[in-house]
Amino acid sequence: MASIFSPFRRGYRHLQYLAHEQPVIFYSCVIGLAGPVLALTVPAVRRNWLGYTPAEPIPTSYPCTSLAIRFWFASC
Repeated sequence: MASIFSPFRRGYRHLQYLAHEQPVIFYSCVIGLAGPVLALTVPAVRRNWLGYTPAEPIPTSYPCTSLAIRFWFASC
């Protein structure tokens, strides 16, 4: 049974070694592992607990009334 967890134990000990001997590499691993986790959890937290609603889409055309259209063509 111990052989199943052996790779994880070696990985944990290697991270301990890196934390003491090469902290830059250790923190790079920590930040690299936190990125995907945050990418999956932050949108759900914003939506469910913080009440985030997406912004309205930006208009793609200028709003023009029918009166303005009639005035435009009458002046041509």
